This record gives sequence, C-alpha cells and structure tokens, in this order.
Amino acid sequence: MSATLSALQARASAFTALRRDIHQHPEIGFQEFRTSDLVAERLKQWGYEVTRGLGGTGVVGQLKRGSGARKLGLRADMDALPIQETTGLPHASCHEGLMHACGHDGHTAMLLAAAEHLAKSTTFDGTLNLIFQPAEESLGGARKMMEDGLFDRFPCDAIFAMHNLPGFRPGQLLLREGATMASSENIVVHIEGKGGHGAMPHLSADPVVAGSAIVMGLQTIVSRNVPPLHMAVITVGSFQSGVSNNVIPQNATLKLSVRALDRGVRELLRNRIVELVELQAKSYGVTAQVEFLPGYPVLVNTTTETTIAREVAVALVGADNVVLQTEPLTASEDFAYMLDQVPGSYLFIGNGDADNGGHGACMVHNPNYDFEDRNIPVGAAFWVALTERFLA
Repeated sequence: MSATLSALQARASAFTALRRDIHQHPEIGFQEFRTSDLVAERLKQWGYEVTRGLGGTGVVGQLKRGSGARKLGLRADMDALPIQETTGLPHASCHEGLMHACGHDGHTAMLLAAAEHLAKSTTFDGTLNLIFQPAEESLGGARKMMEDGLFDRFPCDAIFAMHNLPGFRPGQLLLREGATMASSENIVVHIEGKGGHGAMPHLSADPVVAGSAIVMGLQTIVSRNVPPLHMAVITVGSFQSGVSNNVIPQNATLKLSVRALDRGVRELLRNRIVELVELQAKSYGVTAQVEFLPGYPVLVNTTTETTIAREVAVALVGADNVVLQTEPLTASEDFAYMLDQVPGSYLFIGNGDADNGGHGACMVHNPNYDFEDRNIPVGAAFWVALTERFLA
C-alpha cells in the first residue's frame, strides 16, 4: 500500500462523515447552495484561492506551488436528483423527493479529501485547479461554467474526472481511451393535424395516426442507416395526444432520447430524424416540426492523458484492480463539454458488485442506491498521485 493511500485511509472517517452529511442534504442542479458553501469553506481553510459563482453555484479552488508552468484541472460534480430515497440508512436524505442517487456526494468527498492532502502533505510544481461543478444531471452545468469563463480564468493543460460505477468491485479503477460515453440528444417532435369528430375521420387530419407511423419509422434509422458496427439508440419515451375516445385531436407531441458513440453518427441521426419526421408527416396530411433541446456531446478521452491515468492507477492499486480499456457506456456526461476544449480523461471507480452486495451494488438513479464509502480514500489517493505525476 502506498504511503499516500495509507495516510488517506487514516483520515477516511472524517471524509465519510462529510460525504454522509452532503448525502443527507441533497440539492438539485444550480441550487447547490449549502454544498458549495461547505466546499468553499473547506478549501479556504486549507489555503486554496477560492472563486465562486461560475455556473451559478460552481466553486474553483486553486493552489499554486513552485514556478512550474503546467496547469492541471480535477473536476467533481455536486448535484443530486429529484428521487425519493428508500435506503432507510441513518444518513438518508432529509429532503422529501431529493436524493444523491448518482454518487455526486462521494465524488465531492473524494476530491475534498485529496484537496486537504495536497495542501498539507504534498509537494508539486505548477498550478492545480479543483473544479466543483453544479448541475451535471441533464442541465449542462459544465457548459455553464465554461460560458462563465472557466478555462479563460483557470486554463488547464489537462483535465480529469471520476465517476463511481456499480457492477464492479469497490476501489477497482476502470479507464478507456477514445469514445467513452454517448452523446445525448433531447428532441421534441410537434405534430399539427386537423381535429374533428372520431365518427368522421375523413374530415380530419389525424396526428395520432401520423405520430404512430413516425414512431415506427424512427426505429428503422438505426437498423438501416447506421453502420452495424456503430452504436446508436433512438427511444421515443413520450407520446402525448388527445383526451377523449371520440375526438380526433388537433396535435400530438413525441419526446425522443437519441444517443451515439461517434460524432459522425450523431450528425447522421439528427439529419435522418428531421427528414423522416417531415416526410412521414406530409404523407399523412399533417405537418411536423423537430425541436432540438440542449444535449451532451460524445465524451472522448484523449490518448496521452488516459495513458498517464492508467499508469497512475496501476501504481496505486495494482494491475489486478485496474481495467485498462473498459467498455463504453451509452449513458451521457456533460464533462464531455470540457473534454471538447481541453485534453483529458474520464475514469470510473467500482461501487460494488453482486458478490459485494449492499446499496453500493445498486445501479445509479435508483431510490435504493448509496455511494460506497470505501472508495473515498482510494479515489482521493488517485487524485493525489495523478497531481504529483502531472505536476512533477
């Protein structure tokens, strides 16, 4: 065991208590007021120069050592989800309808544990930027921080982030070079028909029939337009129209979730969806408009930075506890915005598997989920070792 990991395990109880305190007081995106106060207060205590307000509730702690020109960014997310917790744990959420169901409380605790150790027990040469981001859950907090000047004010030569991953042993580190998480497109299709009496359909233009044809047609895009070796998903999660059985409604609305692991495939999907929707609607005598809501791009890890992260991981926990090239995920992450601007890598830490059991083995976004506290010293030690390596 490395001296760094040993030292962080000795302090694990303090940061476990901190993590559970954050878990008890979850805050959704752009409302992380208590959490950002806690983060800022701790960073100031440890000697970081603290900047607040980027992305609304975002916090950046900067620590400079020596005269080195290299600049490293480490990011953790802080927001919770609108889910009612059912774990029954002593540290369960005290806010009705809100919980940390994705482990962002643990991500924040890991980075804070590393922040304390780096400030008190580590030497490096360069600039360390610790980025505590709001609103990762579908609200684009990363993009908002960038729009507020994150990398203009805190330039980074590389940036890294870590997320827990149920289904793997606690403390196991998983890395991947290249496309690692899918793009996420949120699309709304507005269909306008001509309403009328259900007994006289020939006098109407039925948006329900047109919408049904569009739903079925959309399913052919992946099977007939996307190359078979590429991943793509088109899911129609909502079809809303009408309220009565004897009334042909005036309009219908479809809501789509669209995902891809390739930027070119993402563009293909966007183009084909518009073409198919408009032409299918026309064939049924109705009109349709396709609305693209903000989504996330493909998350792509760069080669050099992922190689560094792999070497740090193996040195820290041993080759048997590291997956060097894990499978990509079809879930999405707004850290992708940061990686579109700065080279870096996004890695995973196991949160529990079937053999381990417990709340940590439960999938994220589940009301019975909880972060595995044994990950706190391991994740923090990885951040410390990566900083020492990158800013050597």
